[in-house]
Amino acid sequence: MLDFLVPDWPAPANVQARQTQRGGGVSPAPWASLNLGDHVGDDPARVAANRARLLAELPAPPLWLRQVHGTVVVDAATSAADSEADASFSRVAGVVCAAMTADCLPVLFCDRAGSVVAAAHAGWRGLLAGVLEQTLAAMAVAPGEVLAWLGPAIGPESFEVGAEVRAAFVARDPASAAAFRAHGDGKWLADLYALARQRLAAAGVAGVFGGGACTFADGERYFSFRRDGVTGRMASLIWLA
Repeated sequence: MLDFLVPDWPAPANVQARQTQRGGGVSPAPWASLNLGDHVGDDPARVAANRARLLAELPAPPLWLRQVHGTVVVDAATSAADSEADASFSRVAGVVCAAMTADCLPVLFCDRAGSVVAAAHAGWRGLLAGVLEQTLAAMAVAPGEVLAWLGPAIGPESFEVGAEVRAAFVARDPASAAAFRAHGDGKWLADLYALARQRLAAAGVAGVFGGGACTFADGERYFSFRRDGVTGRMASLIWLA
């Protein structure tokens, strides 16, 4: 049985969402054990076996994207697997949107009417460039009708960045300064969750849930690229039932 986390948010009954954790798969260290990434050095046969275990819990194979820290959003119902994009959406029942992460922030979206869902991969580059805003635009519903769930990401006590990262965010929005804390030697600790909440609030999304996990600090449950370098990938999944 897979070690799923079910998001705690007031999504409509026909919206189904799951967050994988690192347990329940067949991969050995350093990818132990439910590695879903086929680009991290793991044996392709093991990745296929892990994905098959995941598929047993889903209505259809997820649309796996080739994530590049950009802002492209695709329709999961019509796009080819391995499309270069960092978010997908769907208005079709049974079509599974997915974001893969191992420190970056996964964000799941739905509208209150249960007519559209989306999944976005948002590291700091994607957040800065506007991947969340582009995902909202692709959903094409009023932002006030949108619910967002922030999945497990590297936490604010663990995500050290350079001054140039903080400067880029503050140049875009001076309020972003509140999401950074000085960490000595020109370094800063960045709060991805706070940055995402700021961007969503500015876009008109008030219903934001989740956040607070730390992939770096919790090695038992989560993969973390920043902690381990070579490691697996988790998936944040959402679909209309």
